[in-house]
Amino acid sequence: MTRRALVWAVLGGVAAVAIALVIRYGSPPTPGGSAPGVHRIGFINVGPETVNATNVAAFRAGLAELGYVEGRNLTIDFRWADSKPDRLASLVNELLVLKPDLIVSTGGPPTVRAVKAATTSVPVVFITGDPVDERIVSNLSRPGGNLTGLAVLGNNLEPKRLELLKEALPGVSRVAVIWNPGNPSTAESLDEIRSSARALNLALSFFAARNARELDSALSKVLSAHVDSIYVVGDPVLGYERQRIVDFARTNRLPGIYFWREFVQDGGLMSFGTSLTATFRRAATYVDKILKGAKPGDLPIEQPTKFELVINARTAKALGITIPQPVLLRADEVIQ
Repeated sequence: MTRRALVWAVLGGVAAVAIALVIRYGSPPTPGGSAPGVHRIGFINVGPETVNATNVAAFRAGLAELGYVEGRNLTIDFRWADSKPDRLASLVNELLVLKPDLIVSTGGPPTVRAVKAATTSVPVVFITGDPVDERIVSNLSRPGGNLTGLAVLGNNLEPKRLELLKEALPGVSRVAVIWNPGNPSTAESLDEIRSSARALNLALSFFAARNARELDSALSKVLSAHVDSIYVVGDPVLGYERQRIVDFARTNRLPGIYFWREFVQDGGLMSFGTSLTATFRRAATYVDKILKGAKPGDLPIEQPTKFELVINARTAKALGITIPQPVLLRADEVIQ
């Protein structure tokens, strides 16, 4: 066979394959898009992958319950900013190049804002603190546009957490309050905390942290403030740094109260709030609705309805603390 004949034979074979694909699927899959019958979703988070392993597993389990199987009818493209918000814009653009059917935005306001700024057409399912206070949407019942999702921080819980801390630890008098000034909803929380502290006769010291680097500085200052407990104000960014905060509290024998049960599962003393893992699992239902044709702007944002008091008895024992029996009886779970 001559070289020219060989070239034409190869080209003819390629053409035959292309024609077969068109006959079977209607058109060949486009680069970066989804294969026929396969949904493609992007998943982005401001934190590190390791901290979110349990949450991702819960999200995947929720999708599986709804009939989505990765590799068969679903592809998930993950992007992690590793607690570096300045990376979010480029990571979102990487996902958009892949032409996803929707994007799941987790990790709070920085992630959602980066996605919102990059697209007004790709549907977005977010998980954040309070999307109205964070100025992500203006209406919970009809968010409009291409965004919807789930809130993880309930209103007016901050004073209740401080009351629980004092009830569980009557001897507490000086509290280190760690908060994120980059979260627009935090200012109102601080006012509530101050008011509650006055009623409980507690002295507060405030330590600001917008990111992992500032958290290092804040925790170092806590050591010189002569406090006897830690209080972390509800915020997704601080939530993803929970292991570092819990380890610091344990090393320095500081009991604390937190806003997610995951803090307590990681060794914190107690928490009052929602379950982040359960929220990730619920996010799968929003993904399902949108993939089946629902418009995100018509889907009401889900607000937390269940708040749990969780206590880690092992941590209490390690700190030499005896939690009063009435508090233990009120707990939804006591980790032994």
